[in-house]
Amino acid sequence: MIREVSEADTAQALGSGDVPVLATPRLIQWLEAATVEAAGPFLEAGQTSVGTAIRIDHLRATPVGGRVELTATAPKSPTGRRLTFPVSAVDADGEQVATGEIERAIVDRARFLAGLGGASAG
Repeated sequence: MIREVSEADTAQALGSGDVPVLATPRLIQWLEAATVEAAGPFLEAGQTSVGTAIRIDHLRATPVGGRVELTATAPKSPTGRRLTFPVSAVDADGEQVATGEIERAIVDRARFLAGLGGASAG
């Protein structure tokens, strides 16, 4: 998955800093989206995956207009209902922007939403 950094993706726009470069929260969002996609083959009907842990090192700034390729490497098999994805972000120059791991848990979607009680399940 490749994303281009826009003004809306910057630390200034998201309030996570005061510089016009890719914000760490947006980078994490993009990496997590890559794991959602990579988790698909592990899910059966009625299941979804939810994020449970994120460990990311944001190593290099990316300016507005910069492109970032995001990858999430699927595990060979889940550990129980847990999936651990090594993740990576590389810029158009081939420089490592971020590296880390994101964990997801496989859950029954209806049971998960029912467990929210009074919270909106939209």
